[in-house]
Amino acid sequence: MMKSAHFSSLAAAVLILAGTSVPSMAQPGDPTEGGKGGKIVKVTTLAKDGPGSLAAALAMKGPRIIVFEVGGAIDLERSGIVIEEPFVTIAGQTAPSPGITILRGGIDVKTHDVKISHLRVMLGDAGQAKRSGWEADAFSTVAAHNVVVENNTLMWAVDENMSASGPRFTGDTVEEWREGTSHDITFRLNFAAEGLADSSHPKGEHSKGSLIHDNATNIVFDRNIWAHHVERSPLVKGGAQVLMVNNFIYDPGLRAVHYNLMDLEWMGQPHVAGEITAVGNVMRGGNSTSEDLPFLMLGGVGDLKYYGADNIAVDRHGEPLPMFGTYGQTEAELIEADAPLHSLDGYDVMPAGDVETTLLRQAGARPWDRTEEEIRVLFYIAEGRGEVIDSQEEVGGYPVFPETRAPFDPARWDLATMTPKSGLYPGQTAKVREFLSARDRAMREQAR
Repeated sequence: MMKSAHFSSLAAAVLILAGTSVPSMAQPGDPTEGGKGGKIVKVTTLAKDGPGSLAAALAMKGPRIIVFEVGGAIDLERSGIVIEEPFVTIAGQTAPSPGITILRGGIDVKTHDVKISHLRVMLGDAGQAKRSGWEADAFSTVAAHNVVVENNTLMWAVDENMSASGPRFTGDTVEEWREGTSHDITFRLNFAAEGLADSSHPKGEHSKGSLIHDNATNIVFDRNIWAHHVERSPLVKGGAQVLMVNNFIYDPGLRAVHYNLMDLEWMGQPHVAGEITAVGNVMRGGNSTSEDLPFLMLGGVGDLKYYGADNIAVDRHGEPLPMFGTYGQTEAELIEADAPLHSLDGYDVMPAGDVETTLLRQAGARPWDRTEEEIRVLFYIAEGRGEVIDSQEEVGGYPVFPETRAPFDPARWDLATMTPKSGLYPGQTAKVREFLSARDRAMREQAR
């Protein structure tokens, strides 16, 4: 029995690491190509700022593609990375193994035409006392537009792990409100996990996945994983418009997907109905999940227009959970539509039954080059384990990475897509070989 269990774990490891390249599924055009066609800017230091740093590359003006000649951890020491100059691509896939991991700080995008791929953000409490006031997101857009956030790992946020935010009301009309906040944001193949619950956030419990702020529009969640959040996977606020395709929500606590237009926040402004189109998504309960938790809950005072198809919600034992529910005393209505409210043209939508296995293999930063922290959470999802945590110290603390270096050779990369011409990413061959060797040893051991 012990040998069989060991083999199963190693087989799962190979499966998780087998997603060795960015999937080639057909998808519609992104809202931006970032810095495509711009100059190549090399990051050569893991310092949080100064010459050769990621911060310095982001502060440059004009179209640019940021590549990495260094791998390891960038410790932000409770500061943050703020992107304010547009037309930029951050290509974390170019870093030598183990890639780039940002510690003790997050990323805010406050501009337009930005593409971010294959970074890890592991925020954590940075040693701050509970409810002491530090409330950072792992990633958020702030009144940004035309942004693609693809194949990133976002963990241990004190506020949200992965959000689109901005002001509610800028101007006098609904159109002006929507223009003034985040819009046209695509989140694809990201892995958001273990938002910290009772940590340094001043409100206390704040394990949250994603907040889509009031009046944010054309927000797309395409094949992402949310794991171990008390709420907000995602929370869609008043008047926002969201498309959810083939996402996987594991171990939500009190709420999974929820919509809430709060009258107190709208300050007498006329209410605007929100919109959610959800197709082929999966919610699976875990150790932190409330009994009989619905896939979608409606709160507040605003109506929600909703189209859903082929969504699955089950508890930790695989028993069906309800699709809809409410919280609070509300007269808000769920208005079910007969057709999608957001175009699905160009999306290669998977059957919901394929979502979990596919995303465990493909979502997150550098699927060919996972860290121990990523493998731990992915294994726990596959095995129905894990739970909401209060601190990164409960699961081993901040990772330590060696600093690695390798020159960036533009001749080896398709600069239009930032994929390697050989089909192999930095560190890919060695990492897969290591796990295949472990599998072979396990098979020989089992055969004895």
